[in-house]
Amino acid sequence: MGQDSSAKQNGGAQRSARAIAIVGPYLAGKTTLLEAILARTGASPQQGKVSDGTSHGDSSPEARAHGMSVGLNVFNADYLDESFTFIDCPGSVEFQADGLAALTVCDAAVVVCEPDPKRIPALQVILKELEERDIPHFLFLNKIDSCQMPVRDIIPMLQPASSKPLVLRQIPIWEDGIATGFVDLASERAFVYREHAASEIVSLPDGMKDREEEARFHMLEQLADYDDELMEQLLSDLIPPQDRVFEDLTAELRDGIICPVLLGSAEHGNGIERLLKALRHEAPSVSTTAERLGLDPSTSSAFVFKTVHSPHGGKLSMARVFGGALADGAMVRSVLGKEERVSGLFVLRGEESSKRGNAAAGEVVGLGRLEEIGTGEALVTGKAAAPQVKCPMPPEPVFVTGLGLRDRKDEVKLTTALGKLCEEDPSLSFENSSDTHQLLLKGQGEMHLRVALERLQRKYSISVARQQRLIPYKETVRKSTEIRGRHKKQSGGHGQFGDVVIEIGPRARGEGFAFSEVITGGVVPKQFIPSVEHGVKDYLHKGPLGFPVVDVAVTLKDGSYHSVDSSDMAFRQAARLAMSEGMPQCAPVLLEPVMAVSITVPSEATARINGIIPQRRGQILGFDARPGWPGWDVIEAHIPAAEIDDLIIELRSATAGVGAYTAKFDHLSELTGKLADQVVSGHAEAAE
Repeated sequence: MGQDSSAKQNGGAQRSARAIAIVGPYLAGKTTLLEAILARTGASPQQGKVSDGTSHGDSSPEARAHGMSVGLNVFNADYLDESFTFIDCPGSVEFQADGLAALTVCDAAVVVCEPDPKRIPALQVILKELEERDIPHFLFLNKIDSCQMPVRDIIPMLQPASSKPLVLRQIPIWEDGIATGFVDLASERAFVYREHAASEIVSLPDGMKDREEEARFHMLEQLADYDDELMEQLLSDLIPPQDRVFEDLTAELRDGIICPVLLGSAEHGNGIERLLKALRHEAPSVSTTAERLGLDPSTSSAFVFKTVHSPHGGKLSMARVFGGALADGAMVRSVLGKEERVSGLFVLRGEESSKRGNAAAGEVVGLGRLEEIGTGEALVTGKAAAPQVKCPMPPEPVFVTGLGLRDRKDEVKLTTALGKLCEEDPSLSFENSSDTHQLLLKGQGEMHLRVALERLQRKYSISVARQQRLIPYKETVRKSTEIRGRHKKQSGGHGQFGDVVIEIGPRARGEGFAFSEVITGGVVPKQFIPSVEHGVKDYLHKGPLGFPVVDVAVTLKDGSYHSVDSSDMAFRQAARLAMSEGMPQCAPVLLEPVMAVSITVPSEATARINGIIPQRRGQILGFDARPGWPGWDVIEAHIPAAEIDDLIIELRSATAGVGAYTAKFDHLSELTGKLADQVVSGHAEAAE
C-alpha cells in the first residue's frame, strides 16, 4: 500500500470512495432499497425484485429458497462524481451478526424502517448498535406509499427507539390519501415522484405552505439545540441561509448528534435520488472513519470484515482499504503478526466476483487466498505496526442441534467443512461435547442452522442428519453403604487376587469425587491403594442409572491380599466390582444441569415471559430495568438445560423477534419422578 494521491479531503474536487451500510428490521425493504439504488445509479439495467427472484442481492440459493437475506450483499456503484460501496446487511435477528464486522468499515448507515409501531423494538436494537459504535446514520422511512398515518405522528412514535433526535428532512405531499411526492425542508423545494425515475421539481401545492413552514421551523429548532448562532437567528425571526442549514445537517450527522429522516418507497424507486444526494454531500469520508476506528489515515491499512469460501475459488477476504493503495501480490501483515501475499484483487458483486486492478483508499475489495488471516483483522504493508481495531464479538449461540453423518466416509472432511462455515459466519460454532460425545452445531436460531446445513450440502456435498441435543445428565447417591469387592481368578501359573472393603457415601452438591483410605495393619499394601482408586474412578463413568457419577465419597476401609497373586490389575478390578454392587444400594438419583439465564425483552413483554419460565420448570430470580435501554427489562432465572433448546423461538414469538437470552451452567439439581424415569429409560434404549 502506498499513499493514495487521488483521495481528496472533504473540500477537494473528488473524495475517496465511501462505504454505506443498509440495515433495518426484517422485511423492512433493505434489499429492495439496494436494488433501487443499483438501478438509479446505472449499476444494473433495471430494478430487480426479491419476490420474483430477479434481485441482484440475495442471489445465493439459500436466500432465493427462503425469500430472505441470509448474508451480506456487497455492490459497488457510482453516483455523479462519487464512488460508493453499499453493504446490505440481513435484517433477520438470526443473521444480523453477519453485519457486525461489516458495520465497522462503513462511513454511515441507512436504517430502513416502516411506519409500523410493532417494529419499534426491532428498530431500537439496530439503532442502539449504531449509537454505541458512533456510526452516523440516516433513517429511511420506507413504504411511504402505503402509510396509513400522518408523518407528524410517525416521528414521535419512532423517537423512543433512538437516543438521538429524529430530524425530519422531508414531508410528504398527499393526493387522495396517496403520497405523490415530498417537500424537502432544507432546500424548501417540492418534488413529485416518478416511477423508477428521479423526482421532478414542482411548485409547492396549495394549502401546504403552513405545514411546510411549521415542519421546517421544527427541524431548525432541533438543529439549533447544538448551534448557538442558529438559535439566535431563530429567536430574532431571521431566516438562516440554506448553506448554513445544510452545513448544520452535515456536521450534526457526522458528529452523531442527530438522525436525519428521509422518506420514500424502495419498491417504486421513490426518494432514492434525494437519499443518494444526502449520502454524497453529508456522509463522512474514509479518513473520518479511519480516525473513528483509531487508525492513522496517512498509513497503509485495510480491515477484513467478511470471509467467504468457495469449493473452486478458495478463500476470499472482503476488506476495506483505509489508507494507501493495495496491489495484487502485496505482502500484508496482521496484528497477530501473520504475513501473507495477496493473490488477486476482486470486485465484489453479490455472489459474484471478478478480478480488478489496484484498490485505493476507501474502496472495498476481495483479497484472494489469505489463508491465515481471518475476519476482524486489520492489515498493513511495509514496516508499520498492524493496528488493533475494536470489532464486536459475535453473539452467544441460542440454538443447538446434534449432527449425525448420513455417510461415514464424510467424517474426515466434515470438521474441515464446518470450520470453513464458521469462519464465514462467526456467530456459528461447533463442538464435540466432552460430556455426551455428540457433535453439536450452535447458532442464532432454527433457520440459521438450517441454512448452514444447506450450505454444507451445496458447497461440500456433505449431508448430515439433525439430532436432538443430548443433555449431560449426571447421577449421585443419597445414602451410604459398606460393601466388599473380591476379584479372584486362577487359570494356571500366577492367579489374580484382590479384595477390598469400601464405604460409598454422598457429598454436598458440587464437591465432586473424593477418595480416602483408613487401612490399618497393611491388609491392602500401599502400592495397591492407587489401583483401588483407579478402579473406583473407572466405574464412575457410568453409574447404575447409566450416567457419570458425581459428588460421591469413597473410603477404602479393609481388604486382603495374596503375596503371589495380588496385583495392580486385580485390586483395580476388585474396586470396580465393589462399586457396581454397592452403588445401587446407595439410593442413586438423577441430576440435571440447571442454567443461569438472563433474558432481555421489551418491558411490555415481561409479564408474558414471567409466565413462560415456570412452564419450563424454571425459577424466576428477579427482574430489573435493562441498563441503558429505556423500555426494556432483564429477567434473571434458573432453567433446566433440557428446557432451553427451543426457548429462543418462544421468546422471539412473544416479543416480535427481539427477545434474547444468555445462559451459563449454574448447578446440578435432582430430577425425580416421571421425568427422571423417562430420561433413564430413553438413555438405556439409545445405548442398546
